[in-house]
Amino acid sequence: MAADAVSHAAEAASHGGFDLIPVVVLLGAAVVAVPLFKRLGLGSVLGYLAAGLVIGPFGVGLFSDTQSILHVAELGVVMFLFIIGLEMQPSRLWSMRGEIFGLGLLQVALCIGLLTCVGLTLGYSVPQSFVAGTGFVLTSTAIVMQMLEERRAMGLPKGRRIVAILLLEDLAIVPLLALVAFLAPGGENATLTSRLTGVAIGLASILGLIVAGRYLLDPLFRILGKARAREVMTAAALFVVLGAALAMQLGGLSMAMGAFLAGVLLSESSFRHQLEADVEPFRGILLGLFFLGVGMSLDLAVIAANWRLILVAVIAYMVLKTIGIYAVARLFRAGNREAIERAVLMAQGGEFAFVLYAAAASVGIIDGEANAILTATIIVSMAVTPLMIILHDRLIPKPAPSMDGVEAAEGLSAGVLLIGFGRFGQIVSQPLLANGCSISIIETDTDAIRNAQDFGFKVYFGDGARLDILHAAGAHDARLVVIAVNDREASLKIAELVKAEFPLVPVLARSFDREHAIELIHAGVDYQIRETFESALALGQKALEMMDVDEEERVRVMEDVRQRDSERFALETADGIYAGRDLIHGNAPGKGQPTEREASS
Repeated sequence: MAADAVSHAAEAASHGGFDLIPVVVLLGAAVVAVPLFKRLGLGSVLGYLAAGLVIGPFGVGLFSDTQSILHVAELGVVMFLFIIGLEMQPSRLWSMRGEIFGLGLLQVALCIGLLTCVGLTLGYSVPQSFVAGTGFVLTSTAIVMQMLEERRAMGLPKGRRIVAILLLEDLAIVPLLALVAFLAPGGENATLTSRLTGVAIGLASILGLIVAGRYLLDPLFRILGKARAREVMTAAALFVVLGAALAMQLGGLSMAMGAFLAGVLLSESSFRHQLEADVEPFRGILLGLFFLGVGMSLDLAVIAANWRLILVAVIAYMVLKTIGIYAVARLFRAGNREAIERAVLMAQGGEFAFVLYAAAASVGIIDGEANAILTATIIVSMAVTPLMIILHDRLIPKPAPSMDGVEAAEGLSAGVLLIGFGRFGQIVSQPLLANGCSISIIETDTDAIRNAQDFGFKVYFGDGARLDILHAAGAHDARLVVIAVNDREASLKIAELVKAEFPLVPVLARSFDREHAIELIHAGVDYQIRETFESALALGQKALEMMDVDEEERVRVMEDVRQRDSERFALETADGIYAGRDLIHGNAPGKGQPTEREASS
């Protein structure tokens, strides 16, 4: 296969054409590997690295010159830092200053100190030990953010603290890259004058970029915005990113620093979202290409020859980093459970280590063999992170909810049993209470129960999916049961249980979409309503009003929509989700079948 690729490339070159085979191979490898690895829970970064390893010179050998790919792909890192800069509005940084520059800075500093000692213990020089340890300190933003999203912890206080640390690490890559250049072997022989000159040129470059960003960039984009030419705005965005990177490079600093500063300068601009949208596709493709290039650079022979060293390094780095993270978390008064979870989530090395190691290799701090060993160490740590998370969740189960100030459901009796008191259940309760109906309310979220008490509501703890709790909550005496839980599976289970045990009690239920509504009907509920249905119709009616449709026509249209939806739902209940598709407005014969998302809304 490699020989075929080479022969095709030679043939294309001989005819003066552009060889598409490498491009197709790179894109194909990413398309196959990334979805597969994400489905396995290993993340997209590992997918890119594995794909690069397979197609690279140490795999099937489709590519031999990986450095040329890495040089182009480094632009992905540049654009990544520009995007990070756009997110670093000075106001946002100031509001999170305590967590970012307190918690984050202390964790990074302590972990750098601990991990640098590993290299020194193994007999490496201070610059080599520092670079190796520092690269491992920079956590994988891609992996941690994905884990936080999956665990629904992004908006929780513990999640925000982890995000603050990640922001500090993102900020730290810029001075660390500058420090790598300063630690280069050639720097030791430089005269004081040359060093001062280099610093002065670098500061002048930064100052010039700040002045240009402050007084030129926003007016430039305002003028281009009036031209209403999208492709020109995209070109301008790339011009700003690459121009800032070039300015820093000419000043003896890293391209990444220039892109980051340009992003920060534009973070308060009204064109920030436009710039992010324009740069994001290039950033994603080129950063993926960078990870592919890193995977291609993995020398399997070096790894096989040094597997013991890599194993020792992974264990030592992850253990010491875990200790450092845990210690800092406890110092900042985090609970034991939160500190352990944070340490497990952030124990691995990350994507920026590849950038740091590549920069260190380019200036001679480490050689190619050391780069391969360190890169393999990072990759192994990233690969074992999902396994560590699974182990953590099994060994440290979720804590039982605190029952302080919360009463369990026992011996309740009321006309209405309301199960679930979230945003939906709270609204449902209002007309019932306003009419003087007696209500028993049960909820499983103890925090929500305590919050409800602050507003004068008496809510009891109880899981409506358990028969004993339903009896304790008075379901057998209720004239009506309302299911308003924020969990579609639990809602269906409760509906089936109530109708099986208390068949004479009417059941009203909140549904999430058409499919869930149909399932609830089949479970025997007497009435269900999709949670967004009425609000969406109200918004649609307001849209007609603002489109100057007269009132009589608005009423007719809304009645027609309701009638069609009712007829369609009846057909779907009997014959499946697509049975009533011809009743959708705008879906006349010949216009095509609605998508699954449209059909189930």
